Amino acid sequence: MSGDVSDLDRDELARLSKELSEAGHVVTPYARLLELYSELVELQQIIGAEDAALRGLAQEERQEALDNVAACEHEIIGALLPKDSAESAGAILEIRAGTGGDEASLFCGELLRMYERFAQLRGWKFNLMSMVDEGDMVKEAVAKVSGRGVFGVLMFESGVHRVQRVPATETQGRIHTSTATVAVLPQATDVHIEVRDSDLRIDVFRASGKGGQHVNTTDSAVRVTHIPSGIVVENQQERSQIQNKEKALQILRARLYERERQRMANERRASRNRLIGTGGRSEKCRTYNYAQNRVTDHRINYSIYDIEGMMGGSALQQVIDQLRIQHDLDELASLD
Repeated sequence: MSGDVSDLDRDELARLSKELSEAGHVVTPYARLLELYSELVELQQIIGAEDAALRGLAQEERQEALDNVAACEHEIIGALLPKDSAESAGAILEIRAGTGGDEASLFCGELLRMYERFAQLRGWKFNLMSMVDEGDMVKEAVAKVSGRGVFGVLMFESGVHRVQRVPATETQGRIHTSTATVAVLPQATDVHIEVRDSDLRIDVFRASGKGGQHVNTTDSAVRVTHIPSGIVVENQQERSQIQNKEKALQILRARLYERERQRMANERRASRNRLIGTGGRSEKCRTYNYAQNRVTDHRINYSIYDIEGMMGGSALQQVIDQLRIQHDLDELASLD
């Protein structure tokens, strides 16, 4: 295509602009990747030099370049994958105590505070919607986390989280194992209800009951039938047929909205059950082992040794990044 875009209509120009913007997410990191490859070749030549000090410096720079290469490669993979619109939404975070009695409830509260601190570090809004607690013990909590791309980050947190430690009430120093379940669901945006004229059957009839001679002698009452759903709405409150029709359509939209909202709620409930399992000790996605100062994500067999940083929210992103890398690689491998 030539550089002249004057002959393009507005829609075509918007489409091409969008494609160019999307291509930039691949082209920019790819150009940076080529630069890093050239840099690595130069550093490898320096590492073969006789000057020991120069070799040491080149080796340090080589490791940094390799880390940058890995980051660029992952950025390119992410840009090539199909986008899930839900990942850009906010999230509903549900945490419930699993097996382990009071210790499980204490751990549930600690997870809630971990995610709250993590949200603060990311600049997200964290609003507690409901909580069943007794002091530091939390039986269950539901929070709304709002911000750009929240669900895309927190989606990997769903599952059974297991803690292994000596409870404060344990007098013989025995390590106990307890669990809490976490479910992360995308925030439902406003349900869009489209009512097409072709889906409606509108009947008019003479209003009955009190209302004076004008109401009873004209076909002002309206019955609206939504053919796909079978919902029927009648209205005869107003003297005007137009006003009755408008009110009937408002009621119809409200009923359709509630119907769709209930369907989405049922889907989220089913999704939550699939995400968290039964909450048993054997169903675990992550283990927090206090004695070893270790957090292990069993889905990718990845461990960090920083319990304090993890529970304080600062180390959580490190684990999420590794989960995202594996997720993107799996998604790329599944593409035809």
